[in-house]
Amino acid sequence: MSELRWHPFLGEWVITATHRQDRTFLPPKDYCPFCPTKPGGFPTEVPRDRYNIVVFENKFPSLQKEPPEPAVLPMSWSPVERAQGICEVVLYSPDHNQTLTKMPLSQIENLIEVWQDRYQELGTKDFIKYVFIFENKGEAVGVTLHHPHGQIYAFPYIPPIIKKELTASQEFYHQHQTCLFCNILKEELKEGKRLVVEGERFVAFIPFFARYPYEIYLAPKKHLSSLAEFTKEDRKDLAIVLKALLGKYDQLFNFSFPYIMVIHQAPTDGKDYPDYHLHFEFYPPHRTAKKLKYLAGCEAGAGSFVNDTLPEEKAAELRAITPHNIEAILKLG
Repeated sequence: MSELRWHPFLGEWVITATHRQDRTFLPPKDYCPFCPTKPGGFPTEVPRDRYNIVVFENKFPSLQKEPPEPAVLPMSWSPVERAQGICEVVLYSPDHNQTLTKMPLSQIENLIEVWQDRYQELGTKDFIKYVFIFENKGEAVGVTLHHPHGQIYAFPYIPPIIKKELTASQEFYHQHQTCLFCNILKEELKEGKRLVVEGERFVAFIPFFARYPYEIYLAPKKHLSSLAEFTKEDRKDLAIVLKALLGKYDQLFNFSFPYIMVIHQAPTDGKDYPDYHLHFEFYPPHRTAKKLKYLAGCEAGAGSFVNDTLPEEKAAELRAITPHNIEAILKLG
């Protein structure tokens, strides 16, 4: 069962998807549903003995192409809608022990091209208003399958956080006739205190207003609204900066660093968004090697984040980790 229920106080949709309770949870080490099917072995989600990158529809989707009618009647203050949309899984590599950090630059470039393709393909469907690409990495953020993979949710509406960003970007543009994110980038590049990795076309930094100790924004220096605008050169430089950033994350505490990675870009609802700037956001749960940042009362109940660290100090910490320059990453790639 899957449906959309309206939250009257927050003014946003809540997805109910009870069938997801049955999804695979930490399978035995000798079986992974995302590995290639072994000859004579138990079938996996990929019925081939090898692959490069694979995209397929999620077996336990929150949103469905042809969803059932809602199982409940609406309340007078809360409409109910069919949960129409598309949920996809993106397998980064056939190697179960691989991570995005360890992948060669050529494979990361291929993955970026796959993201680009899925954004454009899914965005052409008239019932899709927003294509949300993300990765959950590590048990600390709730991952139940460790094979390197990400996900794509193609929404029938614009999600609330994106909607807030769009509104802020539009208001700033109307007042100043320029992009809010471009202005932030200009100041961050000039000051330099919160920069972590800088490439020719992309830059990663801890934002001045970071909510998590090691939160990162990764964005193109030039104004791009979506993946659809990427060139081959953009994909190449993004792969370099992304690999450099994730390498620093892993070396920070000398273990494979958990994180949530999301891509924020223009909606696919047929409207123009010249004021919106594409960017990646990373939310790592660790605040020290052995301590996690939990969303407690103030964050979860009031929506007001408390950061126990200074962005400038955490950026300097990440910036100092080797390999600290693009040349070293190119050699590793």
